[in-house]
Amino acid sequence: MSGPAIEAIGGAAPTLATAPNTSVAEPQGTGFADWVGRELSILNAELVTAEQGVQQIAAGTASNLHDVMLQLEQARLAMQVMSQIRSKVLEAYQEVLRMQV
Repeated sequence: MSGPAIEAIGGAAPTLATAPNTSVAEPQGTGFADWVGRELSILNAELVTAEQGVQQIAAGTASNLHDVMLQLEQARLAMQVMSQIRSKVLEAYQEVLRMQV
């Protein structure tokens, strides 16, 4: 009573946007802590890139002011997102602490 075999659809896996500085061969963790660690690494790389751009502007060696401003804005937005995630995690933790067992 075996019916036709069901085959997986190739290429239908969801894709996630990643920062251009991340490596594709990086092992992917499955837990929340692994995800936070990867995101903090990406945030740190964006902040370092923005800082280097500011140093280049100060030294007068920056090739394009617009690129540096875009890097600064990207780093600012990434920092805001990570700050919001931190706030939500702390709120959830405090809510769990308030639960009665």
